Amino acid sequence: MADPDSRTGASYASPEILDWVASVHAPHDPALARAFATPADMPAIMVGPSEGRLLHLLARLAGARRVVEVGTLAGYSTIHLARALPPDGHLWTVEFEPRHAELARANLAAAGLAERVTVVVGAGTDALPGLEPHGPFDAVFLDADKANYDRYARWAIANLRPGGLVLGDNAYLFGELLDDDERARGMRAFHEIVAAACDSVCIPTPDGLVLGIRR
Repeated sequence: MADPDSRTGASYASPEILDWVASVHAPHDPALARAFATPADMPAIMVGPSEGRLLHLLARLAGARRVVEVGTLAGYSTIHLARALPPDGHLWTVEFEPRHAELARANLAAAGLAERVTVVVGAGTDALPGLEPHGPFDAVFLDADKANYDRYARWAIANLRPGGLVLGDNAYLFGELLDDDERARGMRAFHEIVAAACDSVCIPTPDGLVLGIRR
């Protein structure tokens, strides 16, 4: 059920409540804790524990074997997704910053996932065409530069199998989704592209997570 406040956007998820439910449903093991504890010179902008767990469960529900991620950072969401794959599955993750990619590789190795994940260094728009021979893919997760989300969505739709998942984090654009600027218009286009090609919803996580199932 929902009450009038929650239906219009009020949230009952205080930091204390979020921490408690994450401790119950999405606890960290040493590998996840290592990837979540970014060094001081790296922005702590990865998904939260509950969102990471949600990505893992969605990939498992979809029976994903071939997955693409755009935006690796230190590999936290990468570990969640890679752990959802069967032994013969593979994940290709794209990271723009070489030093972030290097740390992600170390974190993936510590998690025992080095053979299951390929970290590709470069801009998403440049790297994605090179992954197409590995498709079609079962899931594509976007958590990178927001200005290109519409371009990433078009690529995902073109390279997903029917029934495959497209997932996009930060779908509320930090509260700026309805602004009248190029970035907001691009993010709104991302929503519209996914909705036109998929059965979709924007899950009301703190940052908004678009989920589409390719028709």
